[in-house]
Amino acid sequence: MEPAVNSETRRRNPITRAIIWHYSNTKCSITATQHEKEKYLFSKVKFNPWILMPAAVIVQFCCGSLYAWSVFNAPIDEAISGNSKVSQAPVTFYIAVGMLGVASAVMGPYLERNGPKKTLILSSTLFFCGNALSAIAIYIKNIWLLYVGYGIIGGFGIGLSYIAPVSSLQKWFPHKRGVAGGFAVCGFGAGSIVIGKVTLPLIRMVGLPMTFIVLGTCYYAAMVGSALLFRVPPPNYTVSSSTDAEQKATVPLMPQNAEIKLTLKESIMSVDYLFLYIIFLSNTLFGLLIISRLADMITKLYSRDPNEASTIVSINGALNLFGRILFSTVSDKIGRKTSCFIMLAVQTIIIATFPIFLENRIYWIFLLCMFSTSMCYGGGVGVMPAFLADLFGTHNIGVCFGVLITAWSIAGTGGGLLFTAIYNHQIISRGYTTADAFPFIINSYWILTSVVIGLLCTILIRTHLKDRILPPVDGQWFRFRFFKQMLILKRTSACPTIQVMSSEEYDELWENYLKTRNVIGKNCEGMVELATLSEVNK
Repeated sequence: MEPAVNSETRRRNPITRAIIWHYSNTKCSITATQHEKEKYLFSKVKFNPWILMPAAVIVQFCCGSLYAWSVFNAPIDEAISGNSKVSQAPVTFYIAVGMLGVASAVMGPYLERNGPKKTLILSSTLFFCGNALSAIAIYIKNIWLLYVGYGIIGGFGIGLSYIAPVSSLQKWFPHKRGVAGGFAVCGFGAGSIVIGKVTLPLIRMVGLPMTFIVLGTCYYAAMVGSALLFRVPPPNYTVSSSTDAEQKATVPLMPQNAEIKLTLKESIMSVDYLFLYIIFLSNTLFGLLIISRLADMITKLYSRDPNEASTIVSINGALNLFGRILFSTVSDKIGRKTSCFIMLAVQTIIIATFPIFLENRIYWIFLLCMFSTSMCYGGGVGVMPAFLADLFGTHNIGVCFGVLITAWSIAGTGGGLLFTAIYNHQIISRGYTTADAFPFIINSYWILTSVVIGLLCTILIRTHLKDRILPPVDGQWFRFRFFKQMLILKRTSACPTIQVMSSEEYDELWENYLKTRNVIGKNCEGMVELATLSEVNK
């Protein structure tokens, strides 16, 4: 069979062969000699994985300046078009978000092959070039160069920088996946805190074009310096510990220290990956769209001072950061699924009441809801790396997380363009002004629908190992856990039926399955291949 497959591959065009090679070749190219050298930071100072935590925060901090983009909108529109209300600059944010997702999905295999150090040096260079081109675009008053510079090139660099620390920390800290995931992405929220406050004073001091040069240079120095600290764990690297969430996600009959190892195709083609994708998209949608327009909403809807709006953007960024650490840490105790359910439920309530406090201009409730939304949005980003590792293992975490980030990009780019189209239609064709709440309220309806769908997917996603690999019962279409009951959806000639199975009955079914597969007592220290347990399903 193998020669036939190779022959078929050779008959494909070079582009197809390159794509297949790129995604199928994720083996790390770092040699044993390099691993030996990387045991030391420099001279005789030994490498300690904990140094990666602050290094990851610094990298993400620089990339997180993207969240402060709303502060740039009015100055850029004024500088390029002479009208701060034309809303051309916000498109840059959406393009950058889209390219972040593209870079994450496309360059995930590159990260796995070459490690985080090379990846971060490349991404830092791209991000610097994006900032430099932005300065030139503003100087020559060319909005399209801004879209290409910061949106495409800078966004691509941000995407690469985003996934590298996440992948690295999940591999170095398998015993603290939630905490590692939170720290790996918390700096992204921290970036908007500082950048949101220093941008306007820096513009007044050196001018708008030079602001991008100054910030871009600082980003580059900090990111490259941090990149030099990153390493790839040596082969067979293990930590003899496990979290409560990891233990809850398995069962006592499975080896306690075993790790799930799936192929890339098994991971991203599974129904649970699809559910996780929808959950992530839904959780990021409202927060991402509001972050990009928060400063404008404060100044135009509530007639507040731009400096106050800048302060609110910074506070919002701080709570985004806090949410990433809070929910990711708590998820180690209560589980990833419960954490996601809480975040989406809170957002559902907020969006459902959004028209009330926006139409009535209740400022303090607006801020409270926006701050809560930002925490939930940040928490979802912090929980996802650990959620992925729990479900699919760390073997292809860089690629899986990279593909998952496209959900974030779809929320930011697709959602942003849809939001803008509806908003502009209300302004241009329906006679509303930027000081009216209705253009925002009408957008909240479709966002609410998306978040409710994500909430339903949170209920349906199967986090227990046995739920995913136990063979289906007769007539089963799908099964999912609801509290301590297992609900089994069955196909019938008339209409679908639901069978309720108690936890005791389900555990007995699982135990009998393991006995038939001869799993008990084997692989106690090794890797559990999901494919070996699911052969009977094929």
